[in-house]
Amino acid sequence: MRGDRRTLRQDAASGQPLAHRAPAQPVEAEDAAPPPAVRRQGPGRLPKKGLREALKAAGTAHPERRLQLWFQDEARIGQKGRTAHRWWERGQRPLGLCDKRFTSAWLYAAVCPASGADFALVMPTVSTAVMSLFLDGFSRSLEPDIQAVLVLDQAGWHGSRALVVPDNITLVPLPPYSPELNPVERVWLYLRERFLSHQILDDYDAVVQACCDAWNALTATPERLRSLTSYPWLPCVNA
Repeated sequence: MRGDRRTLRQDAASGQPLAHRAPAQPVEAEDAAPPPAVRRQGPGRLPKKGLREALKAAGTAHPERRLQLWFQDEARIGQKGRTAHRWWERGQRPLGLCDKRFTSAWLYAAVCPASGADFALVMPTVSTAVMSLFLDGFSRSLEPDIQAVLVLDQAGWHGSRALVVPDNITLVPLPPYSPELNPVERVWLYLRERFLSHQILDDYDAVVQACCDAWNALTATPERLRSLTSYPWLPCVNA
């Protein structure tokens, strides 16, 4: 779960930029977007026609594989911690540790609500190159006959043309501004409430270790992960 920080930074630095400044002259771009009727989908992307339709399309495109529905997100974890609610004596305010420094890391995670399976990495930053590294590791963790339908938000590094998406992963974007549809958001809340509040983390390595310890404590019991991520509408989508 914990990788070499220097290597990750080198890989991330070599990624393609997410945006380019447009030329001043009104000339047509070399890679101009086609008309809306024939607009290309990015690697592994599907039209936004609903999650059930996306699953059906993935099954049609990969009839030889079993579909698995996964959800993915990232959370920034750092020294600038937070306090959380605690049971305490009425009328008194409990003491708690809270750091105000700014060193941080990013916890990337993908979870399968149906099985409680998970895949997570701690990365130093967010970018298209780092997201490609995460997708590569996630792809290699899947069983050979699985096609993972990975639902994620529309962050810039999730939809970049430079993003490398393995063949056994199909990306499905969530509607804009709808974090409540992503079960991983509940996982972040649980981790912060139970493991990542009231802490003083000395440096970057301590932040990474805290992320690893929190995630390992959660996933030691897959039933807990299933309980957090099994939204009531998911069985209807899988039906």
